[in-house]
Amino acid sequence: MNYANKVVVITGASSGIGEESVIEFAKRKGKVVLVSRNKQNLEVVAEKIKKYNSEFLVYPCDISKKDEVEKMGRAVIEKFGRINVLVNNAGFGIYSPIHESKIEEIESQMATNYFGMVYCTKTFLPKMLEQKSGHIVNVASVAASLGIPGIAPYCASKFAMLGFSESLYHELKGTGVGVTVVSPIMVRTNFLKHQSFKSFPKYSSMSLSSSAVAKAVVRASSSPRLEIIVPSFVRVAVWFKQTFPYLINPIIGAAFRKAMKARKVS
Repeated sequence: MNYANKVVVITGASSGIGEESVIEFAKRKGKVVLVSRNKQNLEVVAEKIKKYNSEFLVYPCDISKKDEVEKMGRAVIEKFGRINVLVNNAGFGIYSPIHESKIEEIESQMATNYFGMVYCTKTFLPKMLEQKSGHIVNVASVAASLGIPGIAPYCASKFAMLGFSESLYHELKGTGVGVTVVSPIMVRTNFLKHQSFKSFPKYSSMSLSSSAVAKAVVRASSSPRLEIIVPSFVRVAVWFKQTFPYLINPIIGAAFRKAMKARKVS
């Protein structure tokens, strides 16, 4: 796809995958809208892309709040008159067994990771349908297919995102508007810097850089596929879990018990 003059809205744009996605689209001369709660961090990212001479808009917004999202959407359409790509990337997780988790922690993850995506999609989809063009990229995780002990609310939000996206994918056939989910394995971002992850297994040699996932986001923005798993060979692991759960689930459970034991020791 030629991204010159294409309007790209990216949530969670102040760091990690979101920041790198901003850079990738700016390199391709897209008009990038940087959305996140932290204006100061957004402005730092904006400074990084000035060298690409691509138009951009910094817009602080808490996507878990419907009214803020609707206001942001109106501002984008008023300024640019269109939207070509929506990247629903904002999200976070908290590591805690359910019996120790606060209801507010569970609700906050769902509010940002799932409902934030729904609010943004509902805000921009009517314009895309009117244009008869556009693409929605939802950044999920392999955790959208694997229930990982200790991060149940995060997994639930990504399962929900994948299910929502699959339904929408079928609804949008023939409209000119597409939706693709990007599901990476562990990514080296600020995700694990939350204090709850202090005893969580750290990044392995298989973990991905934010830049690698951002490149997949760019590919996804013009892809006819429903889901892109990064790296692609991990799709085999997802297939095994779905096909042979009686073999894989005991392995996942054993890993959880080991992690919980290490957590208690620390």
